[in-house]
Amino acid sequence: MHVGIPTGVHVLCERDGRLLLMRRAGTGFFDGLYSLPGGHVEPGESVRMAARRELREETGLEVESSDLVFMGVVHRRSDTNRIDFFVRAERFAGEPRILEPAKCDRLEWHDRRALPADTVAYVRAALEAGDPPWVLELGWADGG
Repeated sequence: MHVGIPTGVHVLCERDGRLLLMRRAGTGFFDGLYSLPGGHVEPGESVRMAARRELREETGLEVESSDLVFMGVVHRRSDTNRIDFFVRAERFAGEPRILEPAKCDRLEWHDRRALPADTVAYVRAALEAGDPPWVLELGWADGG
């Protein structure tokens, strides 16, 4: 039997040169570190569908699928083999708020050129990857 690779999506929302970051808490997975809104792509869901759902569930922000632009992909070795898609919301509606306090204890806008020191490493690598589209391989024995 073939086991699938967990697939994640991260949504970059930018306003006035600042990125929306959430500090993870209570999940046992990168708690205390900043990341982008996002989560797992569920069965039967496209990456864009997952991005819209996760952004709405976590922050209350609404985005149309047509306003989501692919930036890049991170294929990483973590607790398992993982693939994470990064998308940028060209436009979004609403004011962000913490809607999942059991998973996030801070929601803040940060200057893209001065990310918090306590940002999840692969998210930082993606945000510093340069002009899209890009593909990163992180944590593999061959140096990727």
